[in-house]
Amino acid sequence: MRKIAVLSGKGGAGKTYVAVNLAAAAGKCTYIDCDVEEPNGRLFWKPEDVRCVAVNTMLPAFDAAKCTGCKDCVRACRFHALVYVGDKPRVFSEVCHSCGLCQMICPEQAVTEAENPIGVLEMGHHGSVNVVTGILNPGEASGVPVIRKALEQAGDVTIVDCPPGSACSVMESIMDADYCVLVVEPTAFGFHNFRMVYELANLLEKKCGVVINKQTEVYLPLEQFCAEKQLPVLARISYDSGLAGRLAGNEIVSECVPEQRKLFADILEQIGGVL
Repeated sequence: MRKIAVLSGKGGAGKTYVAVNLAAAAGKCTYIDCDVEEPNGRLFWKPEDVRCVAVNTMLPAFDAAKCTGCKDCVRACRFHALVYVGDKPRVFSEVCHSCGLCQMICPEQAVTEAENPIGVLEMGHHGSVNVVTGILNPGEASGVPVIRKALEQAGDVTIVDCPPGSACSVMESIMDADYCVLVVEPTAFGFHNFRMVYELANLLEKKCGVVINKQTEVYLPLEQFCAEKQLPVLARISYDSGLAGRLAGNEIVSECVPEQRKLFADILEQIGGVL
């Protein structure tokens, strides 16, 4: 299996544009949108035969009739997700990691687990591309469980559209990736955030390449950084108002613009040579 993760240090750099068109150029593959708080790859794919699967975490539930108030579960919780109030423990779902320790440690077997819905997966297809979209329910604290469930749908060749930035959700998205494509705008702000994403990928010892998007002129600090770190620049994509208009209209440009198809096929060929 080959898994290519597409990252960017900030929103709006062109991460989804690159991920969607890499998948389209690859042909038979799986596209997974792990940007679960704001997934928009499906706007381009318009997948068919969509089915939805609920994503749940497990939260402790307490039987007041059995609980003796020993507070063993409260003291054992390393995430401080439990507090004893009134006559029984209560759980803070936002910080509970569903580890099950409270159930294991309870001497009275007063703790069970109940499903807590936090999101859904939408799964369909666009031609030969399997399209998987993770969607986090509004107000949930962490999208990591939805990302993990989405990544279980990976195929022989998988393109992962990661969340922006370099937080825990991004680390979860690239953990099993064979290659990371780092999308960056050639500006001071884009370069600052790009370095944080590169540090994360480098910490996880991932092979990396760079796509410089919306380039109007050479940004020397970025070029020098890539040269110093021996980061290959897979493509330099010039800003094009016509291309921007097509993307605003949710077009998969590698399907309808020959130059774009060649661009992304070339990127895939370079990555394939590394893998």
